[in-house]
Amino acid sequence: MKPSYLIKPALDESYPEIDYGKGVFLFDKDGKKYLDAASGAVTANIGHGVPEIILAMHEQSKRVSFVYRSQFTSEAAEKLAEKLADALPGDLNWSFFVNSGSEATETALKIAIQYWQEKGIKTKTKILSRWISYHGITLGALSMSGHPGRRARFVPLLEEFPSISPPYCYRCPYQSTAPECGFLCAMELEGAIKRIGSDHIAGFIAEPVIGAAGGAISPPEGYYETIKKICDENNILFIADEVMTGFGRTGTMLASEHWNIFPDIVALGKGMGAGYAPIAATVVSDHVMEPILNGSKSIMSGHTLSANPQSCAAALAVMEYLENNQVLSEVESKSVYLKNKLDKLKNQFDFIGDVRGKGLLLGLEFVRLPGAKLPFERSMKLTEIVVKSGRDHGILLYPAGAGLDGLSGDAIIISPPLTITRREIDELIALLKATFMDVYRILGFPFEDGVEK
Repeated sequence: MKPSYLIKPALDESYPEIDYGKGVFLFDKDGKKYLDAASGAVTANIGHGVPEIILAMHEQSKRVSFVYRSQFTSEAAEKLAEKLADALPGDLNWSFFVNSGSEATETALKIAIQYWQEKGIKTKTKILSRWISYHGITLGALSMSGHPGRRARFVPLLEEFPSISPPYCYRCPYQSTAPECGFLCAMELEGAIKRIGSDHIAGFIAEPVIGAAGGAISPPEGYYETIKKICDENNILFIADEVMTGFGRTGTMLASEHWNIFPDIVALGKGMGAGYAPIAATVVSDHVMEPILNGSKSIMSGHTLSANPQSCAAALAVMEYLENNQVLSEVESKSVYLKNKLDKLKNQFDFIGDVRGKGLLLGLEFVRLPGAKLPFERSMKLTEIVVKSGRDHGILLYPAGAGLDGLSGDAIIISPPLTITRREIDELIALLKATFMDVYRILGFPFEDGVEK
């Protein structure tokens, strides 16, 4: 076999070579078909090979593919910024384009700190966050991430930003139920602010639905209203990490809209370019931009490929596709249909402890003893077994963390392209069932047509 010098996620693993994609399917060089039930990494929101996006990218490439942001602007970048301002709620009007979600959250961190500096408050330099969270792999973004597994190698280089528990109702740290609990996990934020001092805290960042670190943990009604109230009362900016949830993944442009909260700063990515081009954005509200516009008149951040016209043209075409095809209006009904079928699988396979999430960002958490919510031993590497078995059966699944420590549990995310049809959802479920039956065999569980005896 010809040697490969490409650094892949697992250096000792053999990866199929992809040939092309069409809709919700990918095809490798051997002709094998895969149903992309993960949208890659919750990215390919409108599926693969969409002609309108390909055409828009081709047309832009005939004009110009790169200009440096300190020398020029471009029509594609200007139109994309305008369209985002129109599409996003509240006064989220100012876009700083970058290349990845990690860059977007790190830029949000920098803007939050700069905002207070421009107001003459130099002490507000910390960004609080939650455990069981993931905001990116750059050092600033990783400092905000409560993902023990991804932090481990770099702890000496990181800030101690994660401070409070997540709204993990399946494994409530207070062994309570919302709303009777009084949202104790949200109230932890108030305690953290008192300990650190609001004069030292610039912002609080959260994923509206926790993705890679928690397997689509969605909060109870009232949680985010409590969080935002605490932030406002303590003069702390609320930053929504919508890298995974933005652009319709939960049925609205921002998942924050489900709880009628308006972030001060938003990080976008993944579905923004829908996998057609690398692009992300930090979107800033008018009131946060105001002291900067009246002060230094410059955001202290920069990337060579920021506002790249080729990527901006792709993202603009994605937004137009979502709008022209009314994609977001169908997410909720597809979500209900898919979740009902996942709930039925949960009744058949009792190693599925929880089905959760919002829109087409759904998660399954696996447990050895459902009643006790006892996780599998880490040495079993159950998530890896499920993902590999899925790929063997022709379905792509996204691995996720789980467990109150963010390490001890197993979970996957089901996040197909928003354009998936009901017939394709049925196919997804059939492939998932075949995968789980295969996992039962690997684990040595007794079953009859997928039902444990």
